[in-house]
Amino acid sequence: MMTSAEIRQKFLDFFASKGHQIVPSAPIVVKNDPTLLFTNAGMNQFKDYFLGNKKASSPRIADTQKCLRVSGKHNDLEEVGVDTYHHTMFEMLGNWSFGDYFKAEAIAWSWELLTEVYQLDKDRLYVSIFQGDEKENLPKDEEAFAEWKKVIAEDRILPGNKKDNFWEMGDTGPCGPCTEIHVDCRSDEERKKVDGKTLVNNDHPQVIEIWNNVFMQFNRLKDGSLQPLPAQHVDTGMGFERLVRVIQGKQSNYDTDVFTGTIEATEKITGKKYDYGNSKEAIAFRVLADHIRAIAFAIADGQLPSNNGAGYVIRRILRRAVRYYYSYLDYKQPLLFQLMPLLARQFEQVFPELHKQLDFVSKVVKEEEDAFLKTLDKGLKRIDDIIAQSKEQIEGKAAFELFDTFGFPIDLTRLIASENRLTIDEKGFEAEMQQQKDRSRAAGTVDTEDWVVITDTTLNEFVGYDSLEIRSKVTRYRKVKAKGKEAYQLVLEATPFYAESGGQVGDTGTLDFDGEQVEVTDTKKENNLIIHFTATLPVNIQLPVMARVDGSKRHATTIHHSATHLLHAALRKVLGNHVAQKGSLVNEEQLRFDFSHFAKVSDEEITQIEAIVNEKIRENIPVYITEMSKEDAIAMGAMALFGEKYGDLVRVVVMDKNYSIELCGGTHVGHTGELGFFKIKHESAVAAGVRRIEAVSGKAAESLIHEQFEQVRFIREALKNPKEISRAVEVLQSDNSELRKRIESLEAKQLLVTKKELLERTESIQGINFLGAVVEVSSADNLKKLCFEIKTALTDYVVVLAANVDGKAQVAILLDEAVSATKNLDAPKIIKEQVAGLIKGGGGGQKTLATAGGQDASNLPAVIEKVRSLLS
Repeated sequence: MMTSAEIRQKFLDFFASKGHQIVPSAPIVVKNDPTLLFTNAGMNQFKDYFLGNKKASSPRIADTQKCLRVSGKHNDLEEVGVDTYHHTMFEMLGNWSFGDYFKAEAIAWSWELLTEVYQLDKDRLYVSIFQGDEKENLPKDEEAFAEWKKVIAEDRILPGNKKDNFWEMGDTGPCGPCTEIHVDCRSDEERKKVDGKTLVNNDHPQVIEIWNNVFMQFNRLKDGSLQPLPAQHVDTGMGFERLVRVIQGKQSNYDTDVFTGTIEATEKITGKKYDYGNSKEAIAFRVLADHIRAIAFAIADGQLPSNNGAGYVIRRILRRAVRYYYSYLDYKQPLLFQLMPLLARQFEQVFPELHKQLDFVSKVVKEEEDAFLKTLDKGLKRIDDIIAQSKEQIEGKAAFELFDTFGFPIDLTRLIASENRLTIDEKGFEAEMQQQKDRSRAAGTVDTEDWVVITDTTLNEFVGYDSLEIRSKVTRYRKVKAKGKEAYQLVLEATPFYAESGGQVGDTGTLDFDGEQVEVTDTKKENNLIIHFTATLPVNIQLPVMARVDGSKRHATTIHHSATHLLHAALRKVLGNHVAQKGSLVNEEQLRFDFSHFAKVSDEEITQIEAIVNEKIRENIPVYITEMSKEDAIAMGAMALFGEKYGDLVRVVVMDKNYSIELCGGTHVGHTGELGFFKIKHESAVAAGVRRIEAVSGKAAESLIHEQFEQVRFIREALKNPKEISRAVEVLQSDNSELRKRIESLEAKQLLVTKKELLERTESIQGINFLGAVVEVSSADNLKKLCFEIKTALTDYVVVLAANVDGKAQVAILLDEAVSATKNLDAPKIIKEQVAGLIKGGGGGQKTLATAGGQDASNLPAVIEKVRSLLS
C-alpha cells in the first residue's frame, strides 16, 4: 500500500514530467490580500497571474498547498471530527496553466494520473460538468463534455448546476466553469443496490469528490457581472487527504496514515482507545488529529492566537480542541503541545517550517492551553447552570457572558447547546457583541468599488529604490468607503512610492497633475498592485503625473529599517540563534521588533545589544543589496522569515557578510554610519514566547537623548544640584516613605477619635441604629476604613458617611446584614437610585457595603437626609 508521502510525491513527479515547475506551498496565513485571512484554496497564491497583474515564472506549475477553511463561504468547522472528511487545515494538490494548455490536456492528464499512476478502478469514477446557467447567460460546457467522452462512458458524465460546477473564490475575483471527479468508495454489494451517479454531490460519505478542474475564464466584478480574463487558465485542486483515503482503501480520512500517527499518540497520552465510531470520545480523537495541524502550521507561518482577525480564528480552533479532550477524553492538562514533535517529523520534508520552529510553536500552544484550561472548568459549570435554566434556547446574553467572561467562542457554545438539544439566540448574541463592538470587526468594513481602467496594462513598476520623484501615468483607480468617508485608490504605471510591506510603512507624498496636487496619504499592496491612497481625484486623471515621495519621512523610515537589521543580528549574538523575527513595524518615529525568546531581556543584555549595534554604526559598513535565487541566498547565510512567500529571485541585504544577511524588499541606507546612533526605548512581552523591543535611530535617537537629558537636568535642579542624582533620589524616597508612615499613623489615631465622636451621634429610628454624618478624611479609602471601625461597635445599623476629598464628593454606605434582609435594603441600589444624582457621580459595591464618588460635593448633607428618609 502506498504511503501518503509516496502519494504526494507521485503527484508532483507526474506533473513535473508534463513540463510543470514544482513550487513550494505559500504560507497558510495570507498577506497583501484584504479579501482573505487564510489561504483557503490552492489558487490563492496565483491570483495575480489570473488577473493579469503579474507574469508567472512558468506557464505550467504544480504544488501541494496548505489551506485553511473555517469561516465565511467555506465554513467547515462544525463538521470537523463529526464526519470523516471535513478538515480545518488540508493539503490541496494542484496543477496550473497560465494561458498555456486548457481543457483537453487538463482532463486527459487527470484521468491518466488517477487510472494509470494511482490505478483507481475506472468503474468507480464519475465526472460532472457545468450544465449552463440561463440567469448568467452561460452555456453548457460542451468542450469539457467532448473531452470526457474520449475516456469515460457518457452515462458517467453528469450535468452540474452553478452551485456545484461553477467555481468562485469569493464574491469577487477569478472564476469559471469546472469539472469534478467523484469516486464511489462503497462496497460492491451497496453499489449493486444503488447507482453511484444518483449519489454524486448528495453528501454521501462514501461517494465523494476528489478532484476539481476549474477553467478560469472570467473575473467576477462587484456588481455581479462577469468580465473575460485576459487569458484562459487552468486551476485544479485535489484534496490530498481524500485522495489518500481512496488509494489506501479506507472508509475515513482519519484511518489513513495522514492522521493515524496523531491518533495513536493521543491514545498513549490519554490512556483512552479510539473506537472508529461516532461516540463523543471518537469525535474528540478526530478533532484533535485535525485541529493540531491547523494550529501548528498557522503559528509556524507567523499567526499567533489573539482576540481578533486571523489570530482569533486560531484561538477558536485551539479552544474547541481543548474542550473536546477535557470533556470527552477526561484529560485536564495541556495535551496539544505534546503532539507537536510527532507532527513536525511527519511533515519535515514537505512543510519544514514547523520542524525548524518546534520549540517556539510548542511553547505558544502550551501557554494558550494553560490559559484556557484555567477558565474552562468554571465556564462548563456556568453553561450547565444556563442549560438547566433554558427550555429550548440559550439566551444571547448568556452566550455572550460565556464568550466575554470565560473565553468560549460562540461556535463552542453552539456545539455544547446542540449536544443538549438546545439552540442559541444568535440575534441576541450578535446584539450583545455589537454593543461591545465585536473586536474582530472593530476596524470597520471597507466598501470597495470596481476598478475604473484608464490604460489596459499590467505595468506597475516600483522604482523607489533609486528615485523619489518620477513622471508616470495613472492606469486605473477606484472609490472606497470606510467609516462613512470616501477616498480613492490609484495605480500608476511606475511609482517611487514604497508600499507597506515587511514591516515598513507605506510612503506618503504628492501626485502633481500639471500643477494640481493630490496628497498621497498611504501606499499599500493588494495582491501585487501598488495602490496609492488619496482623499480626492484630480480634475483630469488622464494627465501625466509627477509622483513625489516625502523624502524626509522616507529617509527617517529607511534609517529605522536598516537599524532593525542590525538589531536582529545583535539579538542573535547576545541571546542565541533561536531568535527569529515574529513581526516588525518601521516608520519615521521608531522601530518595533517582535522576536521569539522565552525570557525577559535583562538590562545587562540590552546594554550589550545596544553596544553591538552602535559599534556597527561607527564602523560605517557599506550596505550591499543584490538579487539572486532564494537557494543561493540561503546558502550564503541569509535569514528568511517564516510565513513569507518569496519569488524565484530574492533581494538580499548585506551589512558585513559575517554579521547580517537578510532577505528584504525594504529601503535601506548606503552605509551604516548614516544611522548615527541607536537606542532601545522599551522591552516587553507580546505573547507566549514573543518579546518586543522598541528603539530609535538617527534624528529620532537624538531627540530621545535630548528629552532624557532635559529630564535629568530638571531633576538635578529640583534636587538642588547634588553631586550624585541617584543617591539624592534614594534619600528623597527614603524620607518620603518615613513621612508616609508617620502620616498613616496619625490618620489611624485620628480615625479612632472620629469614630468615638460619631458613635455619640448615633440615633435610633424604628429600632435601627442610624449614623449619618459629613466627616473630614484625607481619602476615599479612609472613609471606608472609618466605616469598618464603626461596624465593630454597632448592631442593627445603617451608616452613611460623606466627605469632601480634594473638592470631590465621596460617600460610603454600610448596612447590617439583618437590617438589609428585613428592610429589603441594598447598598449599591441606594447609591444608584438615591445618591448618584445628588453628587453627579456613581459607584457600586456589595449588598451591605457600597461607595460612590462624584463631582458635586455641595449636596453631602442632602445625601445623609436622603438615606435617613429610607428608614422613616
